[in-house]
Parts: sequence; C-alpha cells; structure tokens
Amino acid sequence: MFLGGVILLFLVAPLVGMFISVKSPELFSTLTDNVVRSSILRTLLISALATVAASIFAVPLAYLLARRTFPLKGVVEAIIDLPIVIPHSAAGIALLGFISRDSLLGSVADSFGITLVGSPLAIGLAMAFVSVPFLITSARDGFAAVPIRLERAAETLGASPFTVFREISLPLAKRSVVSGLVLMFARGMSEFGAVVIVAYHPMTTPVLIFDRFNSFGLDYARPVAAIFIVITLLIFIILRIYQKR
Repeated sequence: MFLGGVILLFLVAPLVGMFISVKSPELFSTLTDNVVRSSILRTLLISALATVAASIFAVPLAYLLARRTFPLKGVVEAIIDLPIVIPHSAAGIALLGFISRDSLLGSVADSFGITLVGSPLAIGLAMAFVSVPFLITSARDGFAAVPIRLERAAETLGASPFTVFREISLPLAKRSVVSGLVLMFARGMSEFGAVVIVAYHPMTTPVLIFDRFNSFGLDYARPVAAIFIVITLLIFIILRIYQKR
C-alpha cells in the first residue's frame, strides 16, 4: 500500500503543483487567446482524423496477426512495435525524409501543388506513426480472445470470411478495439517530438507549449499546459466511460 501510494504521489504531485502555480488572470487570458484555442482544436481534430484513417488499415492487420501464422510474422510484429521504442525525434526525421520534396511521395504531391512538410497532413502522419502500434496491439489481443469455434461454426453455415469478421469477430472484440482507438487518439494528440520536426507550423498544442516556454519562459507556458491537460483529461474520461458501457 505504501509503495503504491509513493508512485501515485509521484504521478499526481507535479500536476497538482502546476495547477496551484497558475494564477487566475493568466488562466482566463489564455482561455480567451485565439491562438491557444485554435491549436487545441487543431490538435484534437487532426488526432481524431488520423485515428479514424489508420483504423481502416490497422484493425484488419490486427485480425490477421491474431488469426494467421505466416513467415516472418515475428518480424512484422517487431516492426509494428518499433515506433514505441525509437526516439520520437528520430521518428520525425524518418518521416521528414519520407514526405520531403526529394522523396517519391513528396515529389508526387509537389506535382499537384501540395507541400506535405509543414501541413496538417504531415502532423497527422506523425501522430499516426507513433500511436498506431497501440491500436494494433490492443485490437490483436481482442481478436485473439474471440473463440475460434464461433468463427468456424459461422463458416460451416456458409458465411464468408468478411461476414464472419463483421458479424462475429469485430463485435466480440469491440471493447479491445475501442480501447485501442482511445489509446491511439490520446497518444497522437500528445505527440511532440515527431510533430515538431515535420510541421512546426501550424502549431499543435504540445508544440505551442514548447514554443511559449522557449520564447517567454515557464509562466507563459504553464497556463496553456494546464488548460490542455484538463481538456485531454475530460475527453479521456468520457471515452473511457463510453468504452466500459
């Protein structure tokens, strides 16, 4: 009990100290700052869109990993987990080379008059890159827990593989899939290291916090951090309640 309390205090104390240090005038002025409000909306929206877009590909991959054995499966799983363990600044450098004008993707986009670096799309790619492993891992574990006999029974009754996935596997693994979506969304909107390299502007809230701290100091950055923490905490609580229901 004591050891658990120590680690809980370690997690809570810095946040409580930050909120105590924020003065009311600074907090209210930050709340009415259009730059702050725009950055928060931008961060939440891009993270949500990145999560939805990535799930179209990530959830089927998770099902494949849970149900199929194939050569180099371990290598594929290691590649999926790689963004979690590498420094996120390194992830940003890798993405920058992938979407720059000198790359294949960047040159194709440039031919259509689209610049990827410094765009909302680059932010979404950075968010998805570092957070999609959470979705794949959670969904894979959920699909693995679905009894295979139920899928086999549906197949013997003439159901197609897609019908089995849609009507049996996905509904039974829904809680794990939703949990993965929540984790991916939360991780994406908090990303700084990869985002700041591929798109310093337009600023997401983590980048804005860093920019204000670097330019004006702790007192100027602290209110933005406090507001963003409260908003993300409320969103996370709501999503968790929905998940449990």
